[in-house]
Amino acid sequence: MNWASIQSVPQLYEKAQKAFEQWSEMDLKKRISLIRRLRFVITENLDEIVDAITKDTGKVELEALSADILPVLDGLEYIEKNATKILSPKRRKTPLLLLNKRSFVEYMPRGVVLVISPWNYPFQLSMIPVVSAIVSGNCAILKPSEVTPLVGAVIENLFHQANFTANVVQVAQGDGSLGSALIDFGPDYIFFTGSVRTGKIVQEKAARKLIPTTLELGGKDPMIVFADANIDRAVDGALWGAFTNCGQVCMSVERLFVQNSIYQQFVDKIVEKTNALTQGSGDFDLGSLTLEQQKNIVKEHVQDALNKGAKMLTGLPPEAWSGDLFIRPIILTNVNQDMKILSEETFGPVLPIIPFDTEEEVVLLANKSNYGLSSSVWTSDQERARRIAKKLLAGNVVINDVIVSVANHYLPFGGVKQSGIGRYHSEIGLRNFCHEKAVLIDKGKRPFELQWYPYKDKYPAFYTLIKSLYGKRRAWLKVANSGLKLLKQAKKK
Repeated sequence: MNWASIQSVPQLYEKAQKAFEQWSEMDLKKRISLIRRLRFVITENLDEIVDAITKDTGKVELEALSADILPVLDGLEYIEKNATKILSPKRRKTPLLLLNKRSFVEYMPRGVVLVISPWNYPFQLSMIPVVSAIVSGNCAILKPSEVTPLVGAVIENLFHQANFTANVVQVAQGDGSLGSALIDFGPDYIFFTGSVRTGKIVQEKAARKLIPTTLELGGKDPMIVFADANIDRAVDGALWGAFTNCGQVCMSVERLFVQNSIYQQFVDKIVEKTNALTQGSGDFDLGSLTLEQQKNIVKEHVQDALNKGAKMLTGLPPEAWSGDLFIRPIILTNVNQDMKILSEETFGPVLPIIPFDTEEEVVLLANKSNYGLSSSVWTSDQERARRIAKKLLAGNVVINDVIVSVANHYLPFGGVKQSGIGRYHSEIGLRNFCHEKAVLIDKGKRPFELQWYPYKDKYPAFYTLIKSLYGKRRAWLKVANSGLKLLKQAKKK
């Protein structure tokens, strides 16, 4: 495994900047053809990629394939189909004052983009921002998590196999000190995915150099289940939404609100199904946590809840946990807002369940968080679902399902409050990596413009036009004709 030193940072940027000169001038269709080739290379190396993901993270093989690799392939195909339309110059309207001119918006690549990616979905959360950056004409330096070095090495090899121009994508393996050095050197844009704590550090360092950023951070996502929901579907949705990837998902269901009239029925069903989940390495429902540090956070949150009166309905108390990273999924009831389990991101296989009575009550509870990444509403009343969706302070809302909005590349993805800054996916996910350049064109054949010097005798003409165009429309045509006549007279003078 090749680890980049802090001393190598200037060389990484020098290579990227040199590659940018050629890559940014390459025809967009050619860049898209290389991305298509990359997609083919990925499908030809599925076994190798799955193996690297499972070894690095501890997740089960199906989750590596379906949740880490499949969204990348779908994202690449989205880019292949839509990048030309999204990144092509756009004609815009031109106001009356600028008559006989044409207006456009063009999309200019920023330069060298630094992508800092996390360990929970190391393939997906590296590949999508990197490919979004390079199709837009940028070069990218990827700093993957030091926790998932095998995946970082696989990504580097995939771009090599796809015959990309040298140094368009560079993978810099290292710890947080390398990431800090990469920011300090001054990329043209930073795309960061990770914790709120680290995101704040990245934003602070970037602000010193006015480096624009996109931050995809944590969540404490609520799931709201009303009595008229399909209960069996909601139970299975909560089960998967809370425990997929062993709960290590920024969009995990970390707060489950169930209406009182079905609360006990719901709890009984989900406890039974949770106890039936299999766990291990390979063909199981759940894998393990990825690192010891995360296990300690989960342990702290669970112990805090138990100390304050929470009831554990599944799983084992922290003192009974084994020395490995496997934790049986935990369901907690009798929880309250004083517990860390309802206020801080747990990022583990723990599901607290809270009863509620009314719509107004549950909206207040759901919004009572420093986070606002995703949320879900479960009900057979679509009008109510849409009404509540509008009230939830979240960047993503799913009705009668969980998490899946991130898998639709036609939708923008991102959070509010401390869940992040900016969006990616969709049109904005490509244009974020560009400067929007305003271009206004005049053929240059007329000798002068009406608003140019001299100003003598032009005031009445402009005054009349403003009155006619932006005031009350009474006698509009008469006043407008009068204004045009005055402008013609001013032009002759």
